[in-house]
Amino acid sequence: MNDRLTRKDIEKMEQEIEHRKLVVRKEALESVKEARAHGDLSENFEYKAAKKYKNENESRIRYLERMIKTAQIVEDDSAEGEVGLNDTVVVYFEEDDCEEEYKIVTTIRTDALNHMISIESPLGSAMMKHRVGDRVYVSVNDKNGYYVQIRDIRKSDDESEEIRKF
Repeated sequence: MNDRLTRKDIEKMEQEIEHRKLVVRKEALESVKEARAHGDLSENFEYKAAKKYKNENESRIRYLERMIKTAQIVEDDSAEGEVGLNDTVVVYFEEDDCEEEYKIVTTIRTDALNHMISIESPLGSAMMKHRVGDRVYVSVNDKNGYYVQIRDIRKSDDESEEIRKF
């Protein structure tokens, strides 16, 4: 995996793990126990649903623990006026003659529908450490790419977005 995460991302993940182990796990086990008491397990939908919920919780705990274990800690080391982590950037796409606004975030907080792109994405990595007015080549693969121009950068230390659920 080796996702690039901030210390705050890891703290949020640890909090979620703790909540899932202390609260959700207990609730899930109670649900399984209660559903099991209803009798025939082969046709007991409540039992199957409770087991599924319990297994999903355990899978999420394992996933988060693995993410933390393999994470590479990153910090925003961009200078004033440069695109960095958690900054909002207005980008002009030359080919499409349009502007878009994106927030540069770590992979765990990526949300394309809300214009939050990863520092590891082609566009996010290409823009890092560039300044307003810079024309940047975004390489999609070895043969294809496109140019964008950075129109505005709004600095932010805000990491308040939720961690993406899988």
